[in-house]
Amino acid sequence: MFRFLPALVAVVCFTLVSCGGESGDDPLEPETSVPRPAQEVDPPINEPIVAPKPRIDDGRHVTAYVTWYGSLIPDASIITHINYAFAELYMVDGVYHKFDLQGSKKRFQSIVDLKKTYSNLKICIAFSHIVENSDNKQGGSFSALCKSEDNMQRFSEDCLKFLQDYNLDGIDLDWEFPGLSWNGAAADVTCDTDNYVKLVKKLREVLGNKYTISYCGYCMDKYPSNGGYIFNDIAAMDPYVDYVNVMTYDLDEAPNHQSALSDTRAYSDCNRALNAYLNAGVSPKKIVLGIPFYGRHSFSTSPTSISYKNILNLDPKKYRRNKWDSRANCPYVETMQGEFYLGYDNPKSIAIKGDWIRQKGLLGFMYWSYDEDDSKGTLRTAVWNAVMTP
Repeated sequence: MFRFLPALVAVVCFTLVSCGGESGDDPLEPETSVPRPAQEVDPPINEPIVAPKPRIDDGRHVTAYVTWYGSLIPDASIITHINYAFAELYMVDGVYHKFDLQGSKKRFQSIVDLKKTYSNLKICIAFSHIVENSDNKQGGSFSALCKSEDNMQRFSEDCLKFLQDYNLDGIDLDWEFPGLSWNGAAADVTCDTDNYVKLVKKLREVLGNKYTISYCGYCMDKYPSNGGYIFNDIAAMDPYVDYVNVMTYDLDEAPNHQSALSDTRAYSDCNRALNAYLNAGVSPKKIVLGIPFYGRHSFSTSPTSISYKNILNLDPKKYRRNKWDSRANCPYVETMQGEFYLGYDNPKSIAIKGDWIRQKGLLGFMYWSYDEDDSKGTLRTAVWNAVMTP
């Protein structure tokens, strides 16, 4: 669930907007000075505290990605599913050895223990193509794993044992993305997309129907590239997965919105991403739409992204926050010079998206990531209420 838009490297070029600073004037002589207006200050953002709506137990999803490097224990009363991020593959010379959790096992156990209090909570382990552990090195990740039937069999058996040992509910795959090399992971456009289908098929054979299988999906279907394909074969994956978490964020960078409901100015938007899955034959009831708990400024220029809690604390003398774009149905931040700085989501845009997904009959929302919300839980409560509205 890492934040980037690798397809743009090969598909489209962007124009980056730099934020200029204010220029100062020479002070006027005292006898000729005139009163100046006070420096503009953006008013504080005071989102009201809203009570969570009652849970509707008809299979709706409110999925939180909870990270190994986070510090918060989630409020599981307003979550139906947790995807714990992440576990990583140990591949050596193309051979699968094992997988292991990233970060502290204590952190992971504290999340698993939530099931003792919240019996209806579902917890899945999410797998990344990224290597974080100091005792591991990048060995080709999913691309290498999926080139061997034996590798996939042993990985699937390890997954089954892990789910049984920790009383978990499923596997979430976050290969971003087949056919693309990112963070040092191997890629092979000639076979990655097809081999990903083989992996989910093998997982289904080994896990059976007791455990769920999901994956993080890109905003479009498989795409021809260099004699092969990149991204997921949506139709071919569909028979073996219970649902797909569509990454409807990081769809563009400034000066465009990263997660617009519908906006042709952006590289993609929620509407186009949804249509990619519907057109491939995926049932709306198997689609979970992604919500960012951060704003996207750039994919290459610092700061690349800013968490929602830090957006609220941006310098009010430099930025206007909570600006509203009625075309994109999203808020944004601009500089005092009027330049678009970043797009993000707030309770208003989440409520609008909630009306939209209920109209479309989707399964629910997921968000990345829990710790980026403010201390009041403004966004996670908004997501819950948007999904649980009758």
